[in-house]
Amino acid sequence: MANITLKGNAINTIGNLPKVGTKAPNFTLTAVDLSQKSLADFSGKNIILNIFPSVDTGTCAMSVREFNKNASELKNTVVLCISKDLPFAQARFCAAEDLDNVIMLSDFTTGSFGKDYELQITNGPLAHLHSRVIVILDENGTIKYTEQVSEIADEPNYLAALKAI
Repeated sequence: MANITLKGNAINTIGNLPKVGTKAPNFTLTAVDLSQKSLADFSGKNIILNIFPSVDTGTCAMSVREFNKNASELKNTVVLCISKDLPFAQARFCAAEDLDNVIMLSDFTTGSFGKDYELQITNGPLAHLHSRVIVILDENGTIKYTEQVSEIADEPNYLAALKAI
């Protein structure tokens, strides 16, 4: 399990992120239009998985804005922002912020994404939500880079993530 913190207080995830060099676990998540999206829907593209507890927090919102800003400059790359927020909240956030270079996906129906990627928080006030993680996949779905942000309130290392593409 990963040992992380929330404002300095220790919390844990259910396991460790998938290893670099392995195939990414498949997933089915809900898009803002309530359609289902799987990893296969993005086959042939580099994929940035920007995973976080909730778009309704400052740090999570900032990560979506930051990747939205950079996504338009990335060739053959899609940014998937994944949380357990309801798709309606995700859509409202993107509309209010005028964000159209990222794809918001929700794990609210089953929570299987957080379990399969072993990033679900197990204890503390954010138990059952996703921890803050970045995973970069190549065009073949192989994991090229991962970052489990050690302090939930901190932003990920955007530069390292973008360099991994």
